Amino acid sequence: FAVAFISFLQDTKHRNATMPYTLHAPAAAFRAFKILIAAEYNSIDIEIADFDAAKVKTLSPSGKAPILETPSGTVLFESNAIARYVAKLRRDTHLMGNGSVYEEATVDSWVDFCANQIELPATVWFYPVAGYMPYKAEAYEKAKTDLASALEVLNAHLVDKTYLVGDAITLADIVVASALLYPMKLVCDKAYLKPFGNVVRWFQTCVNQPAFKAVVGEVTMCKKELLAPGQEAKKEAKKGGNAKKSEGKKKDKKEAAPAPPPAPKKVEHPYKVMDKESPSAFNMDAWKKTYSNAKSYDEAMEKFWSTFDPEGWSLWFQVYNYNEENKRTFMTSNAVGGFQQRTDEIRRWAFGVMDVLGTEETLLEIKGIWLLRGDTVDHMINANDDANWYTWTKLSGKGLAPTDEVKAQVKGYWTEENELEGKPIQ
Repeated sequence: FAVAFISFLQDTKHRNATMPYTLHAPAAAFRAFKILIAAEYNSIDIEIADFDAAKVKTLSPSGKAPILETPSGTVLFESNAIARYVAKLRRDTHLMGNGSVYEEATVDSWVDFCANQIELPATVWFYPVAGYMPYKAEAYEKAKTDLASALEVLNAHLVDKTYLVGDAITLADIVVASALLYPMKLVCDKAYLKPFGNVVRWFQTCVNQPAFKAVVGEVTMCKKELLAPGQEAKKEAKKGGNAKKSEGKKKDKKEAAPAPPPAPKKVEHPYKVMDKESPSAFNMDAWKKTYSNAKSYDEAMEKFWSTFDPEGWSLWFQVYNYNEENKRTFMTSNAVGGFQQRTDEIRRWAFGVMDVLGTEETLLEIKGIWLLRGDTVDHMINANDDANWYTWTKLSGKGLAPTDEVKAQVKGYWTEENELEGKPIQ
């Protein structure tokens, strides 16, 4: 479950030229993430020391990590205090709000809310999965319930907001998203998160920001809850029906430890296999350059249809299944941006334009048209779990030549900037 700490980007204008800050924290500790992400936003160099628990005890009054050694030689402890300190090193980035006392206090409110309402249930739930503590059924059930209560508060607050405080990322977003990172990756599956759509939208907006990615990398949302070792054993015992007998036998006879499973073979992406086994004359990179650099959209589309290979590529019309839930334009636009970011894995074999059609007063609809390698949308769905929430209709591909109507539809979605289907484009 380790997440590599990625070296920070260099910014000589703002980064301190004196002795750097040094952070002492266990590898991939979520309490360190908020500190490092704040440092990334503020262009502060922080070195990650090789973790030495004995040294931490000599440096910190509490004897616990994380701790931060400053260039002056002083030491700070407690993760939220360190994160606030790093956030305040530059006021022009507004990580503590717009400068008013009220907004800074609002940021602090969410930091405290996270410490008091989120961190405990979140860790009690995912720590057994990560092997940090044993699984206990009662604690597991209570953690899920308590975390859901905290997510309800967040979800209600975010119903008409992109971020927790103001109109940009603040330390509040950084702290709360960091605390939710491992739960969102390991245990909070889609069924659990279904009532908290605003939280999911906000979380994915945060973790797809460059400063977050520089620290935690790409974040893949949990598809199926991972279970702790004890949890798995309990389920197996129920299925077997002879748990007591088995237990008795184990006491009498020690079983040989099972051999470790062989390392999984690296499997090539299906699109790469397709490129080798069924090469296509259509060049996606060339098309993207044509689309971006053509003198007119008419010229671009003419070039597209002259090179389109329906035997090796297919066109798909997507419609969001829950358009009636789109209440605010900015939230709906964020959903589109998040979808496109999560398709990054297949960007070499995909090209798509998505639009938000309609108005808040009528209906906001997410629709789009994608060009995909091959003759199926399955690889898109495997790469981007959100694709499951759309209906996909094949417009052209193997055995299905594009009609004039389809060509007009594709041109409309890929080139129109003001209106589609008689509805305004947001």
